[in-house]
Amino acid sequence: MEKKLAIQESINIRGRKYSQKSADRRSGYLFISPFFILFGVFGVFPLLFTAYLSFHKWDILGSKEFVGFRNYQLLFTNDPLFWKAVGNTFSIWALSTIPQLMAALVIAFLLNQAFLKGKAFFRLGIFMPNVTSIVAVAIVFSAMFGTKYGVINYLLSFIGIDPIHWAGSYIGTHVVISAMVMWRWVGYNAIIYLAGLQGISKDLYEAAIIDGANKMQQLLYITVPLLKPIIIFTVLQSTIGGMQIFTEPLLFGVGGSNQGLTVTLYLYQEAFTRFSFGYAAAIAWLLFIIIIIFSLINVLLTKRIKSV
Repeated sequence: MEKKLAIQESINIRGRKYSQKSADRRSGYLFISPFFILFGVFGVFPLLFTAYLSFHKWDILGSKEFVGFRNYQLLFTNDPLFWKAVGNTFSIWALSTIPQLMAALVIAFLLNQAFLKGKAFFRLGIFMPNVTSIVAVAIVFSAMFGTKYGVINYLLSFIGIDPIHWAGSYIGTHVVISAMVMWRWVGYNAIIYLAGLQGISKDLYEAAIIDGANKMQQLLYITVPLLKPIIIFTVLQSTIGGMQIFTEPLLFGVGGSNQGLTVTLYLYQEAFTRFSFGYAAAIAWLLFIIIIIFSLINVLLTKRIKSV
C-alpha cells in the first residue's frame, strides 16, 4: 500500500512539473507574440503582397489584371528611365558613401585620441546632423548651392570659377545630393567606429609609439585592420541606405533631365503619381534582390576575414 502511494505521489510530482513547464512555455510564447504579430502584419505580409502584386496590373481602384512576368520584362527591356535611375543611384552612392566612410574613420580616430579635450561635446556635435530634420537640411543645402545667391558659388567666384547651375547639371545634382547624405550620416558612422576603437587595446598603440610609428601609421596598420568587421558592417549599412535614398532627391529635385532620379523615387512616382502599383511592386522586388546580393557579399567577406 505504501509503495502504491509512493508511486502515485511520484506521478503527481512529475505531472505538476510537466504542467509548470508547459505553462512557462506558453507564457514565453505569449510574451514574444506581440513582436511576431507586428512583424507578420507590417513586415511579412507587405513583402508577400508586393510579390503577388508585381505579377499584376493594378491602379488601386479597379480590379487586378494578371500579367505574369510582363512588368519585369518591361523593366529589363523597355524602360530606359529605370536604368537611368539605377545609374543615378549607384553614382550618388559612390559619391556619398566612399568619402563618408573615410571621413567617419578619420573623425573617430581623432575623437579617440587622449590629447583631445571636451570629447563629449565633439561626440554630441558630430552626431547632431543625424537627428536634424532632413527637410531643414534640404532647404539649407538648396540655398547653399543656389545658382545666383548660393554660398558655394560665391566662394568659387574668388578663385575665378563661374557660377555653377548645380540643379541643372548631372554632376552638380549628384554632388549636392551626395553632400546632403554625407553630412547627415558621417557622424553616425563615426560613432560606430569610435565604439569599435574603444575596444582596441591601448597597449598596441603604446607599443607602436615606442617603435616610432606616427599617427598615420597607427591608423593604417593598427586601427584599420582591427576594425575590418565593423568597416564591413558600415559599408553594408551604407550600401543598403544608398540603394534606398529617397528624401534628398525628392526635396532637392530630380532636374529637367531626371539626373537626380533614384530607384526608390522612381518607384514612388510609378505608384503614387502614375498609379501603376503592379509595376512599382516589380521595381521594389528588383531593388530587394540587389540588397540581398550586397548582403551575401558582406557575409562572404566577413567569413573570409574570420578565417584569416
